[in-house]
Formats: sequence, C-alpha cells, structure tokens
Amino acid sequence: MVCTGNICRSPTAEGVLRGKLAGAGLDRLVQVQSAGMVDYHSGAPPDLRAQQAAARRGYDLSRQRARKLRADDFERFDLLLAMEAEHVERMIELCPGPLSGRIRLLMDCSPRRPRGAEVPDPYYGAPTGFERVLDLIEEACDGLIDELRARLTPPA
Repeated sequence: MVCTGNICRSPTAEGVLRGKLAGAGLDRLVQVQSAGMVDYHSGAPPDLRAQQAAARRGYDLSRQRARKLRADDFERFDLLLAMEAEHVERMIELCPGPLSGRIRLLMDCSPRRPRGAEVPDPYYGAPTGFERVLDLIEEACDGLIDELRARLTPPA
C-alpha cells in the first residue's frame, strides 16, 4: 500500500487489509506493508486522526511506522497498490520494467468504482475526511479479498 508520506492513507489501507485478510482466513498467506513516496515522516506512527478513525472500526494502526518506498519493494511484493494516479506514475518510473505490472491503483480493486478512482488525501481536511478514506479503502479491500481468494484458494 503506497501513499505520499505513509502516515494517513497507506497505513489505513494496511490495517484494513490485514483485518479483512484475517476475517477471510488468508492472513497467513499474504504479507501486507505500507510505504510512502517521500521520506518526510520515516519512523513516525500514523497520523492520530487516522488511528482514531481506524480504531472506531476495529483496526489497530498503532504499531505501524512510516517508511519510504524502496527499490527492493518492487521485487518483494506481488502487488503495489497506490492511492493516487500520480503515485502509480512515479512508481512505474522507479520500477524495473517487467515488474511494473504489479503496480495499480487500490480503488481499481473495487467493482463499484470506475477505473482510475483515487483515495483522496485527508491530511489537511476535516476529521470526516478520514471516515471517507476508510469507506473507500474498505470497499476496495473487499474487492481485493475476492481477488486474492480466487488466486490463493485451490479449486474445489
């Protein structure tokens, strides 16, 4: 999960996906981490507003710490899910050619949104922005769980 600074959207997405993977019984099969495109907040916990909004829905973000996206992340992870199209573009520029197919927008996992939909940055907005971000991320993660289940579950 990738956003700008790894303190609002991507840690929220990491926490939501971890929770949904556990609920689907897939948590032992999928590794989830988050990162930022920039190094402004390395080592910092998620924004308190993001933590509080997530906690109200049962997600714990408190143990996460911000980090910058690294070159080896493109090899380590099968999917790199970005919050904005700009993040996708910048990751493709950084990524070794054949691995760029692993990069996409998180919201493209939602069957209810048009392709190209983004998760808006709530950092400078009102607390309700964090709730909206959670709504979008939960929706996308539900679609992602369906995708992962199809990939990881052997046919009956």
